[in-house]
Amino acid sequence: MNTAERKSARTPLSECTEQKRLNDARDRGVPWKKWGPYLSERQWGTVREDYSKDGNAWDYFSHDHARSRAYRWGEDGIAGISDDKQRLCFAMGFWNGRDAILKERLFGLTNSEGNHGEDVKEYYFYVDSTPTHSYMKSLYKYPQREFPYRDLVEMNRSRSRDEFEFELLDTGLFDDGRYFDVFVEYAKNEPEDLLIRITAHNRGPEAAVLHVLPTLWFRNTWSWGEKEPRPALQQAGEGAIRASHPQLGVHTLYCEGAPGLLFTENESNAVRLWGQPNPSPYVKDAFHEYVVNGSHEAVNPVKTGTKAAAHYVLELPAGGSKEIRLRLSVRMLSNPFDKFDQTFSTRLEEADEFYEKICPRTLSEDERRVHRQALAGMLWTKQYYYFDLDKWLEEHDTHPLLGAGRQSTRNADWFHMLNSDIISMPDKWEYPWYAAWDLAFHTLALSLVDFDFAKDQLLLMLRNLYSHPNGQIPAYEWNFSDVNPPVHAWATLFLYNIEKELGRADLRFLERSFQGLMLNFNWWVNRKDPQGRNVFAGGFLGLDNIGVFDRSAQLPTGGHLDQADGTAWMAFYCQNMLEIALILTESDPMYEEIAFRFMEHFLWITYAMDRIGANHDEMWDTQDGFFYDLLHFPNGDSIRLKVRSMVGLLPLCASTVFEDGIVQRHPRLMELIALFRKRHPELVKHISPADESFIGYKGRRILSVCNKQKIERILGYMLDENEFLGPYGIRSLSQFHLDHPFVFHVGNEEYKVQYLPAESNTGMFGGNSNWRGPVWMPVNALLIRGLINLYQFYGDDFKVECPTGSGNHLTLFEVAKDISRRLSNIFLRDASGRRPVYGGSKRFQEDPHWRDYILFYEYFHGDNGAGLGASHQTGWTGVIARVLDLFARIGPEDALEIAKDELSARMTREQVAGG
Repeated sequence: MNTAERKSARTPLSECTEQKRLNDARDRGVPWKKWGPYLSERQWGTVREDYSKDGNAWDYFSHDHARSRAYRWGEDGIAGISDDKQRLCFAMGFWNGRDAILKERLFGLTNSEGNHGEDVKEYYFYVDSTPTHSYMKSLYKYPQREFPYRDLVEMNRSRSRDEFEFELLDTGLFDDGRYFDVFVEYAKNEPEDLLIRITAHNRGPEAAVLHVLPTLWFRNTWSWGEKEPRPALQQAGEGAIRASHPQLGVHTLYCEGAPGLLFTENESNAVRLWGQPNPSPYVKDAFHEYVVNGSHEAVNPVKTGTKAAAHYVLELPAGGSKEIRLRLSVRMLSNPFDKFDQTFSTRLEEADEFYEKICPRTLSEDERRVHRQALAGMLWTKQYYYFDLDKWLEEHDTHPLLGAGRQSTRNADWFHMLNSDIISMPDKWEYPWYAAWDLAFHTLALSLVDFDFAKDQLLLMLRNLYSHPNGQIPAYEWNFSDVNPPVHAWATLFLYNIEKELGRADLRFLERSFQGLMLNFNWWVNRKDPQGRNVFAGGFLGLDNIGVFDRSAQLPTGGHLDQADGTAWMAFYCQNMLEIALILTESDPMYEEIAFRFMEHFLWITYAMDRIGANHDEMWDTQDGFFYDLLHFPNGDSIRLKVRSMVGLLPLCASTVFEDGIVQRHPRLMELIALFRKRHPELVKHISPADESFIGYKGRRILSVCNKQKIERILGYMLDENEFLGPYGIRSLSQFHLDHPFVFHVGNEEYKVQYLPAESNTGMFGGNSNWRGPVWMPVNALLIRGLINLYQFYGDDFKVECPTGSGNHLTLFEVAKDISRRLSNIFLRDASGRRPVYGGSKRFQEDPHWRDYILFYEYFHGDNGAGLGASHQTGWTGVIARVLDLFARIGPEDALEIAKDELSARMTREQVAGG
C-alpha cells in the first residue's frame, strides 16, 4: 500500500483535498475549474466553421487549411488547455525534422476519405485527470520518420467498405521503436497558477532530435466585425511571455531554460489560402514556416502578437528522455520554478488519494486501471463549445427573420440558440460537438467524480438558449432538428436518487429539469405521434443504420414506419416522468394529476404495441415472441419488418418498480387509477393479465411494457449465443442474420440487413458507425438497468436459461452481472495477458509502452470485442466505470432487499464526489 492508499484508507472522501476543491468551487465560487482541457482536438471540418454554399463542411475547411486559417468559433490543439471561455489557449507543437508540416493538431481522414468515414490517425491517450483538473496527464506518440499524410489518405480511399481501415501502425512507422513518447502534465498550484511539465522519451535505438513548441495564443475574437478589443502577447524578460486580455486580465507563461520565443498573429494567411494580400506580414502558420522551412522573417522580431511559442530543440539519446518545465500564472513570480517538482508530487498524491477513495476496493489492479482511465477520459473530453446561431445564420445570409438572400441552410429553425459553455463531448476529434443522448450517458460516469458538473450538463440541454421554444432538445450540430432517444429524464432521476440517499435531495434540480422535460415530452407527443395512435416514429433515434431503410429519410415504399424502439423509448419516458412527478407530489400535491397523465400515456402506449386479439398492425409478433418495426403502405396495408435487432430488445428497458404503499400515499392518484380501470377494463387486463399478480416481491408494483411471458420470450433470443449474446456483451443485431439476412424488395431495388460484427458496409449516416452487429456500451447499460429493475419485482423465483440452451438457470440479477462481466472483459487482460479491445495489434498487446494505456472506442466487434469506430469516445463508453462500480458494490441481496432509489445510492454512497 503506497502513501496515498494508506492515507485514503483512513480519510473520508469529504476530507480528501480534491473533494474539498470540488466543494469550494460549488459553495464558495473558488474557480478551480476555470482552466481545464477545454480545447477541441478538431475545429476544422465542423459545421460551425462551414461557410460554404453547399454545406460541405469537411471540404470547406480542411486539415491542410487549419494551420493557416483563423477559426471563427473555437480552437484546437494537442494536449491543450484553455480558460472556460477559450480566450487564452495553450497546446503543443512538435517537429521531428522530417515532416512536411509542423505538428500543431491531430491528423485524420474526412468522411469521404475514409473507407469507414472520418477517423483520427494518431495515437494519444488520456492518462489521468482529477475533476478540478488540479492534476492532468496525457500521452502523445509521435513518429520519428516522416508522417505519411498522403499514404493514409490514398490507402484508405482505395479500400472498400468491406475491408479494414488502414491505420498508422500499418505503415511501419513505429517499428523498431522509432518514435517519441511525449507526456504532458499539468498541476495547479492555485486556480490560476498552472505548472506544466513536458517529458519526451526517445523509444528508438538511435539518438534523435525533437523540436517542442509549447504554444500560447488567443482565440481570434477581433476579426469578425464585432469591434472586439484585440488582446496582446509580448516578451516579458528572458523566457517569459505576457498575455494581456481585456476580460481575462494578465497572465504570464514562464519557460525554463531561456528558449527562443517566437511571435506572430492568429490571423489567416490569405496569400497561401486565397492568393490575396495579408493584412499583416505575421500570420497563423508562421511557426511552421520558421521551423520547417527556415523562414525566420515569418515571425515578428518585435516579439509581440496574438500567438507565441517557446522553441525547444531536444537532442534525445537512444532510450533517453528530457524534461521541459513551464508555468502559466496570473501572478508575477520572481522564481517560477521554486518547489515545482514538489507541487507536482503533491498533486499526484492527491489524485491517487481521490481515486483510491472513489474506486471500489474489491476491484483488481487491472480493473482499477480501466476504471481510472475511463474517468480520466471523461474529464479530458470536456470542451468549450461556442455557437451563436443568430450570428451564424446572418453571416450565411440565411436568417429566416432577416430577409434571407439565400435558400435555407441547415439549422435555420434554431436561430434562438446561443451555446457558450463547457460541455462533455462524445470524442473531441471525431465528434467535437455535443450529442444530446450521448450526454445523458456521460453523466452516469461523470457523477462518480463530479456530481455538480454532471447535473449542470443535464440542465444545459433544457435551457432556453439550447432547447427549441417548441420543446425539442437539440440533437447535434449537423442537424439540431434530428431526434435522439429521450433519455434525459432517466438520467435526471438517476442523479436525483443518488443525492437523495446521500442526504442532500436537490428538489430544485428535479423541478427545474421537470419543467423543461414536460415541454420536451409534449413535443414528442405532438410531433412524433401525429395521428394520436400512441405509436411513435422519430427517425434514426441514435441507432444509425439499424433499420432496413434510412429511418430519417422518406421511405422508398411511401407510407410511414411505426418504430418499436421509438415507442419503447416513449414508454420509458412516461415511466421516468411519472416517478419524478410522484417525488414532486411530496412537496406539492398539484403533481398528482400530472403523475396520472404520464401513467395514462404509458398504459395506452403499451397497449398500442400489442393490442387485444390477433392483429397484424402491431409491433409485438406473438408467433415469434419479439418486437419489430411496422411498415405501413400508402394503401393501408402493413407488414412487420422481421429484423431481430436492438430495436426489439429495448422494450425490456421500459420497466419501473414502485415500493409498497407509494400509490396509497396519493389518494387523488388512486382515485384516477380506479376510474381508468373502470372505464378501460380490457386494456388493464391485457397489460397485466389475471394470471399474473400485480404484486411483486415485498409488495412492490411494476409498470412494464413486457409482462412475464414476453420477458421470457425476448430473453430467449437475447441470451442465445447464436443470436444476441456475444462473448463481450449484447450485440446490436442477432447473429442469426449472418446466414439469414433480412431482404426486402421495392421494385428492382433490394434492401438487405445482414449481421456485420465489425464496421458498416454501407454509407448510411456517413458509414462511420454500425448498429448491425457490434456491441454498444450505452444500450447494454440500459439493458442491465432494466434487468435489475425486473429482478426487484420478480425476485429469486424468476429464473431464465443463460445462455439459452445451456441448462444453466440464473436470476435476472445474475444475468445482469454476467452481461456486465462480458462488457468489462473487453478492456481487461485475459488469461494470456491480451486485451480484447486491441484485437490483433501486436504493438498494443505486447509492448510495455502501449499495452496499459486504454482506448475507449465507440463500439466493439460483436464476436471478438475489438474496438471500432471513434477511438476516443470515452463519452458514453466511459459508462464502463459505472458498470465496474455497480457490481463491485452490490450483490443480489442488495438489489432485492433495498428500495430502488436507495439502490442507486448504494452504487455510489461510498465514493460519490461533489459534496
